[in-house]
Amino acid sequence: MHPLHVHQCLAIVSSPFHDGPAAPKRAKAHRERGGAVQNLDKAIKMVDTFASVGATHFDRTLIDIDGRKRAFRPEQSITQIKTSLPKLFPGAAERQDSIIIRPISKNVTFIQLDDLDPEGLARVGEVAFLTLQTSPGNHQAWIAVSGIAGKEDAKDFARRVRKATGADPSASGATRVAGTLNYKRKYEPDFPVVRISAAAPGRIVPKERLEDMGLVVPPEPETVPPLFAARTPQGRGSNLRPRNEKVWPDYARSLAGAPPNREGNGPDRSMADFSWCMTAIDWGWSIEDTAAKLVEVSERARERVQLKDTGYPLITAQNAAAAVERNDRKRRGRG
Repeated sequence: MHPLHVHQCLAIVSSPFHDGPAAPKRAKAHRERGGAVQNLDKAIKMVDTFASVGATHFDRTLIDIDGRKRAFRPEQSITQIKTSLPKLFPGAAERQDSIIIRPISKNVTFIQLDDLDPEGLARVGEVAFLTLQTSPGNHQAWIAVSGIAGKEDAKDFARRVRKATGADPSASGATRVAGTLNYKRKYEPDFPVVRISAAAPGRIVPKERLEDMGLVVPPEPETVPPLFAARTPQGRGSNLRPRNEKVWPDYARSLAGAPPNREGNGPDRSMADFSWCMTAIDWGWSIEDTAAKLVEVSERARERVQLKDTGYPLITAQNAAAAVERNDRKRRGRG
């Protein structure tokens, strides 16, 4: 018997249909039924593309089809990630787990632009080092930016880029691995493959270039939720009061004050959610309470949770809390 070469082993491991000589026939039949097969080469290409712009480690997560976390490995090196992927592919396909990675770098800021429409994707095409299609019609772009010092400055700059490009403001900075299947209930039984639309290894752009291209909204000296005062009698002092003496903001007012959505046929509900969370936190509610209440008052938040995006309420509340904190620091600086 002749030994298999390494690339042959990887090809076998990467197929969820491998089980002896009949595997190619089953894979072909699966494709003819409209199904998709995972591709380990695309996953390795994605990791290499991140590494080419400065990623040194990745947080790796497995989530099941209902969005529940099954496993987590923090700060895996590039070698560890590339070694683990061939081992993860068969089990992920069998259990319908999605493989998710979050790139980490000390030298560049990674900006994830999720849920871009074709126009938004075209605007960032010449500065993105990686663009993905995570499902039909759902595009995602990644930009590696140099010249940003400090974690808070990086968060603020990324927020301003997302706002300028119309990307999802609640993007988490983690993404499904290319070449894997996107396991969500709404897609079954024909789960889409996460595909690389374009890759530009080594493309790092200075923050000034994004500003010159109009891909960054100007800094906001103070972010005030629409139609709400920044400080009210039930403001920061309320965190000393019993919970039953606090009041929640009126979500209808946040919705009425939100900017138009991209289609121009209604308010931007993501911005309304963000604005409402800012007000709630400014009035003394905790991040956890605010996230839980958001699901009650916001139709969009309920939709996201029903679509198994269970992290949306908490991420929105966390981003809102960070904005409130930035405002507080600016006020203290002026004082």
